[in-house]
Amino acid sequence: MTNTIAIVLGVLLVGLIAADLLIYEWGAVLFLARKAAALSEWLAFWR
Repeated sequence: MTNTIAIVLGVLLVGLIAADLLIYEWGAVLFLARKAAALSEWLAFWR
């Protein structure tokens, strides 16, 4: 991965999080965080 691609992806990620904050008041970020926590618990069970 080149520096240009990394910078573009970073700016895109920050932009999407900022848009989520302004439009949905953290709705998508909280949803993904809850799903990631559930996935982590599910994977720990199968370990």
